[in-house]
Amino acid sequence: MAADSDRRIALITGGAGAIGVATARRLARDGILPVLADRDEAALDAAVPALRTETGMPVLGIHADLADRAAPAAVMARVESVFGRLDCLVNNAGLSRARRIGAVELDDWDAVMAVNLTAPMLLAQESLRFWQRLRGGSIVNIASRVWLSGAGPAYTASKAGLVGLTRSLAVQLGPLGVTVNAVAPSYLGSAFNFSGGAAAIRRAEAEHIRLGVLDRIGTPEDVAGAIAFLCSPDARFVTGEVIHVCGGAQLAARPQDSAIADGSAR
Repeated sequence: MAADSDRRIALITGGAGAIGVATARRLARDGILPVLADRDEAALDAAVPALRTETGMPVLGIHADLADRAAPAAVMARVESVFGRLDCLVNNAGLSRARRIGAVELDDWDAVMAVNLTAPMLLAQESLRFWQRLRGGSIVNIASRVWLSGAGPAYTASKAGLVGLTRSLAVQLGPLGVTVNAVAPSYLGSAFNFSGGAAAIRRAEAEHIRLGVLDRIGTPEDVAGAIAFLCSPDARFVTGEVIHVCGGAQLAARPQDSAIADGSAR
């Protein structure tokens, strides 16, 4: 498999999941060839041929478990050998375990940190070979609204750390012409957020409506649009930022909002 030498290449971790596939589809529309890395081999084997057919591009799938510290180097070596370049790195793979502090086991904590924080750092480190050669590129880290609001201890800490890593990399990679930003979604209608099916989604929708946000929760396509912007030339002067794709759910509710809405404000 070979790509045109001037075709832009994007590596998307967690590529076979809902956000990963939506991002691959959206970037392909912009002429960027997606490479999907995922630990779910069956999902990867289904997503890659479907995207090849849909986009007409030689989409590549790489089976990798990013909890393994050797995986980032192996993934980047594969990208190097097949394409010889990387233009966009989308750190989308995520893991959530042990939502209550009393239930946190160190193995769970370590696994979440390995996938959500250590792997993005290692992938950025391994991608230096491309940035130094191309003198440009973009990294988009998929954080979460919870870095502001809090959720499970390991997941929240890892996503807050990912925002910090984003800012550090923006400073350090800026001289190479690389922009580094984060996208922080809220609830999405995807399997990652909801194992309880339609009823759980409806409860989340109701909560968002009470907050006066939108009449729906987010979609993977909403997130993919923000990622595509940050990977595009339009964002070449944007770095070190966090774009919240939350419909306003990242904002603290204000007591006066309901009064304004029903016309009773003074």
